[in-house]
Order: sequence, then structure tokens, then C-alpha cells
Amino acid sequence: MSTALSPERRARVIRQALSVAVATGTYGISFGALSVASGLSILQTQALSLLLFSGGSQFAFVGIMAAGASGGPAAIATSTLLGVRNGLYGLQVARMLDVRGLRKVFAAQLTIDESTAVGVAQPEAAAARLGFWTTGLGVFILWNVATLVGAIVGDAMGDPRRYGLDAAAAAAFCALLWPRLKSKDAVAIAALAAVIAVLVAPHAPAGVPVLVAACTALLAGVWRRAHHDPAPPHQWPHDAPGTTGTAGPETVT
Repeated sequence: MSTALSPERRARVIRQALSVAVATGTYGISFGALSVASGLSILQTQALSLLLFSGGSQFAFVGIMAAGASGGPAAIATSTLLGVRNGLYGLQVARMLDVRGLRKVFAAQLTIDESTAVGVAQPEAAAARLGFWTTGLGVFILWNVATLVGAIVGDAMGDPRRYGLDAAAAAAFCALLWPRLKSKDAVAIAALAAVIAVLVAPHAPAGVPVLVAACTALLAGVWRRAHHDPAPPHQWPHDAPGTTGTAGPETVT
């Protein structure tokens, strides 16, 4: 059972969600401009943002159009990996939202990096759901509006990176992540993942460095747990010496 959020808490979650949505959605201008420059029409470009709605996969698709057949394998591999990533997000989101019917279809469409990140960052179940839906809908609307703007006036604007749009989403993620790094181990793992992503980025297709960094963080977390859990026979801190550990994990005696 989840308790209702206070008005102040709801406002804080909504502000967080909208800040991430604005930072991410605005970069759709870059996709719209790149897509039209790659040979797609405005209608085709808009259809990709409405139906596919996966920034990395959309950029990979237009990369095929721009590079021809030679860029196909890398773009397909990147899109596949990004799709697998979203599938893993879905496992977490399904438990968090617990939706049925048509709402589940909408939730699947809005399951992206940003909505998942804001949702799981909330300590309360009600706040997690509010953060997910607000972020997902915000990004969807702004991404599609920005795609249309980029497709129409992209050439007149020039390279969107001049305005820092390519860094806006990353900055929003850093702001979301930073308050959760409450231990030295968490800071060390985040720093290691960031360094590896930077090293891999010049040599891998778009999206792959993020996946490599995520795997690095996962392996580091597994290693840490393996080296911090007590060796068998397990004696957990909340178990009294000489007991069988009925209040927690089973103690082997």
C-alpha cells in the first residue's frame, strides 16, 4: 500500500521530472535536422519520433541513411543493444507501476532512460509512479515538438551542438545521480564507469559506451558484494551469536 504524497513532495517530483524532460526533449531538434539531412522527409522523420521514440535507435537509423550500406551493421548492432537495454528497464518498470491493459501499452512506449531513471530515484512508490509518467510524457511531447522544429528549420539553426543541446541530457542525468552517491564505494563505481565510457566512446557506435559503462558498474557491484558478505557459515550482524537467525537470512550452524 502506498501513501498519498504531500503537495510539496508532489511539486518536487514534478519539478525534477520536467527538468529532465526539458533537457532531453530539446535535443530532438538535432534528430530532426539530421534526419532530414539524411534524406528522410519531414513526415517520415516525425513518424520515427512518434512510433519508435528511442533517441539512440533513431539516430542509428538515420545513420544508415547517411552512411549507406557500409554503416548498416554498426547501426543495427547499436539499435539492437539499445532495445535490449529498454527491455531490461521494462522488468523494473513493470514492478514499479503495476499497470494492466491499455495503460501497460502506454507505459511500454514511455519506458526510456529518463522516465526509468526518475522513477527509480524516488523512495516512495507513489512518487516513483508520478516521476515515471511525468517524465515519460514530458519527454515524448517535447521530443516530438523539437523533432518537428529541427526538421523544418534545422539548416537555418546550424549544428545544435553549438547551443550545448548534446550535453543537456547528460547534465540532467548527473544532477539526478549525484544525490544517490552516498558512499565512497558508490562514488568510486560511478567514477570508474564514467572513465570507461569516455575511453570507449571514440571507438564504438553511439549508445554502446553507455552499455559498457553499465556492465562495468554491475560487475563492480557484484564484486563488492562478493567481498563484503561474510564467509560461510554466514553470521549476519542482526543475528545473535548461537542462534539460527530466524529474524533474517538463514544462519548455518
